[in-house]
Amino acid sequence: MAAKAGDNPDSLMTLATIFCLRNLRKTMCYQGFRSKLSLRSDIFLPSEICDKLVNTYMELVHTDSNFEPEESFFQLFSDPRSTRLTRVQLREDFVRDRDLEAIKRQDPIELHLTYCNSLSSRSLKTLTCFRETLVSLCLFGCSHIFYRKGGAPLACNEDTEDEDEESPASRQALETDFSFEGFNRLRLLNLGGLPDEVDAESLLRPLKSLISLDLSNVQLPGTAFLTQWKDRLASLVLYNVNLSEELISTVVELSNLRHLDVSWETRRTSKFKMSRKVLTAIVQRLVNLVSLDVSGHIMSDNCTVPHFEEAMGRPSIEPCKSSIYPFQELKRPLQFLGLYDTTLCNVTHIPAHKVTGSKNEDQVLNAIEAYTEFRPELAHRAINQLFDIARIQHCSQLLRALQLVIAALKCHKYDKSIQVTGSAALFYLTNTEYRSDQSVRLRREVIQVLLNGMEQYQEVTVQRNCCLTLCNFSIPEELEFQYSRVNQLLLKILEPGRQDESIQRIAVHLCNALVCQVANHQKEAVGKMGFVKRMLNLIQKKLQDRLCDQVMEFAWSALWNITDETPDNCQMFLNCRGMSLFLECLQEFPDKQELHRNMLGLLGNVAEVRALRPQLLTPQFISVFSNLLDSKADGIEVSYNACGVLSHIMFDGPEVWSMEEPLRDTVMDKMWDAIQSWDVTSRRNINYRSFEPILRLLPQSIAPVSQHWATWALFNLVSVYPSKYCPLLIKEGGVILLEKVLELDSSKPETKDMASKVMEQCENFKKDPMDTSNGQEVNLGQRG
Repeated sequence: MAAKAGDNPDSLMTLATIFCLRNLRKTMCYQGFRSKLSLRSDIFLPSEICDKLVNTYMELVHTDSNFEPEESFFQLFSDPRSTRLTRVQLREDFVRDRDLEAIKRQDPIELHLTYCNSLSSRSLKTLTCFRETLVSLCLFGCSHIFYRKGGAPLACNEDTEDEDEESPASRQALETDFSFEGFNRLRLLNLGGLPDEVDAESLLRPLKSLISLDLSNVQLPGTAFLTQWKDRLASLVLYNVNLSEELISTVVELSNLRHLDVSWETRRTSKFKMSRKVLTAIVQRLVNLVSLDVSGHIMSDNCTVPHFEEAMGRPSIEPCKSSIYPFQELKRPLQFLGLYDTTLCNVTHIPAHKVTGSKNEDQVLNAIEAYTEFRPELAHRAINQLFDIARIQHCSQLLRALQLVIAALKCHKYDKSIQVTGSAALFYLTNTEYRSDQSVRLRREVIQVLLNGMEQYQEVTVQRNCCLTLCNFSIPEELEFQYSRVNQLLLKILEPGRQDESIQRIAVHLCNALVCQVANHQKEAVGKMGFVKRMLNLIQKKLQDRLCDQVMEFAWSALWNITDETPDNCQMFLNCRGMSLFLECLQEFPDKQELHRNMLGLLGNVAEVRALRPQLLTPQFISVFSNLLDSKADGIEVSYNACGVLSHIMFDGPEVWSMEEPLRDTVMDKMWDAIQSWDVTSRRNINYRSFEPILRLLPQSIAPVSQHWATWALFNLVSVYPSKYCPLLIKEGGVILLEKVLELDSSKPETKDMASKVMEQCENFKKDPMDTSNGQEVNLGQRG
């Protein structure tokens, strides 16, 4: 059997790392002074393990809401005699100055800090501790790191308290004392988003050995300083840097460049026109180029070959056939060519192995892959285009598309635009058309990122997209690994203040599906979260609006499911005025059959709890149940459920029947008449997980009508759905109890006759266990 998309298991190293991080006190650490976490004295960890621990820790912090961050985590790596850090990647506001200071005695080779806006100039001082070992440094989006916090000077005392440590760094005085002097090994530097006040030329002057430089979104007053690396620089990124003839002239002097990025966010704001002359100069002068990105620029009309002159045949990557004139001079196809948001991506022959653009699925996926980490604004637009492809056409690279969208949602958990477009794309990428190709592991990753988005954003669009996408999954089976979390999120959506009708309807539907066919302990846990009260609040609101819609019906259905064999939840229902709302709904909506069925099914669950039955034994309630015996709503379902409620009440005997009206015998006569009127071959909108509540009514003489209702129910189910219910009845000892019914003198002849038929049906099934339900599927509705 072929493996499904995304089915590769985690490595043992990954699994062990995650286990250790979730169980630090049981594996590597102990609780020290003031509850501070400390590394055990017998632990010595090499760099491969330390790097994995730190980088996985950061991922868990940002993507797993069940993971609890440790206040003193980075202190575990403060002593290089027991731990070694070489390649560290930290991101977002979670990272503080004190975290970097904790590892200042380490000798990292790579340090990547991305969007770490809580860092102040205190962290620049820490960086100087790494100057002799750092080869690669990224400060992308760390816009506050060049400013002092609270006006404190850079050369602060090492023992200074963490002033304002709990709040993100705010821009104060610009730090002027920091220099890259002494960073002699530094080869790769990313200063994307460097504040305008910082003089990039002065800052970079000491770095003589750079081979890779990223100055995305940096204002460059001059360009000549770039030539100091003309014999060394292999990669230069100038995304969103204002291009000029002068800058292009400087760039083409960097003859060893292999990767050049002069792209812009969107051509709507581009002021520079990418001419044929400029592209030709780049190709002719930068002969070692293998990667070029000119996305987002306005292109001159004379850059491309007229359509009627294009080379014939299938699309080619050979430079000689290029539809873009300047690229015909390439000696070989480029490995990467960024043409996103340009007219050039639409031509036939493009001499590059990987192209970003919007012409087709491959170009769009390349764009998401290339721009996700540092350019969420472009990734957002590309994911939106993928959404259209999945919605209107067909996604041919499903695994890659899913993995890229998941990665984008993880990387930009705090970017609303990514969360909106990503969750929308996932809705179409996980629907029925693609489902059979997806592994359990991959679908779980989708669920995780959806729940992350729901937690981060209470905004309606994100919530709706995520809820709709969750509806593509088998519920509750595929959501059980996050059962508590998803229920908490849905209940939050259903808080009284939320008025959006569409998302309310989806959330109630999901809540209902989540409490159907799960274990009782899960239902009890959800009940304790406030599930019962939340559903009753919704019902109360609909009553006030005099509106019986899907939300009302789903809410009662959800209550029916969550109270199934769960006495605590049944008690909550009664405590929260559930019976009053039941009566009000009956009176306000007398003709709503589905509503009546759901309400009576729920009350059947309440009636199964002996301790709660006295609360149902009032003239008002008994009269209502008795009148509903005559109902023809939803086939026999309402009448059947009303009779079930009364059967459990009758089972408690005449001594508990303290009311004068209606008389117990009168109600029992109506129950007999109702049962006699039902068609025993009726197909049912019900699903029993256990017969225990029915079986307890069998071997008794105190209420023959209850015994008859139970026997009729069993005969109906085992005769209409033998393959489902014969094994269940045999397994739960029902046949033995039916034999006792035959032995009781108090059992009515028609009850004994029906009991014999049930036993005969089970015996026949054991001899020939073939499905005799005419190939029709059982309608797995709620358990009554």
